[in-house]
Amino acid sequence: MINPNLVNQMVSKVDGNTLILERVFQAPRELVFKAFSDAEHLKHWWGPKGWTIPVCNMDFRPGGTWHYCMKCEDKTQGDFYGMESWGKAHYREISAPSQIIFTDCFSDAEGNVMDNMPETLVTLDFIEKDGKTKLVNTAIYTSPEALQTVLDMGMIQGMSETLDNLVVHLEKIQKSS
Repeated sequence: MINPNLVNQMVSKVDGNTLILERVFQAPRELVFKAFSDAEHLKHWWGPKGWTIPVCNMDFRPGGTWHYCMKCEDKTQGDFYGMESWGKAHYREISAPSQIIFTDCFSDAEGNVMDNMPETLVTLDFIEKDGKTKLVNTAIYTSPEALQTVLDMGMIQGMSETLDNLVVHLEKIQKSS
């Protein structure tokens, strides 16, 4: 059973080199899955508050990639304003609409992986119950130190804000349909 008190709240757990994030959305599993698997959806919600996705190239299939740029457009974020952060995912396994497994890396604008930054093996599980969807994001890093690097960069806050954006996006889609 999905705990109704956890709807729209992120829960995080760190265990060694693993970070687990969980969030329940007031939306059917197929819609939440589509929000993660379609570039037109991702452009509207991916990234923390004040950041946009000016580049979002996706080849959603096992062996495909997702190359994107997050850009800070919020002047109130000080030194972050104008900053770009590039990422690249390599899809390993896709079981629609229940699971996506991919590696996630920092990259440059050309898609070259930054070897000096942590790489993550991510498993997204989409669990539906009573019209709601529980997302379980399990991120495995090469070491506890690699995980600590991204935690120090604000990973928890950034993912919480990103998933807040997803809540708003899902609400808009459901109201318009």
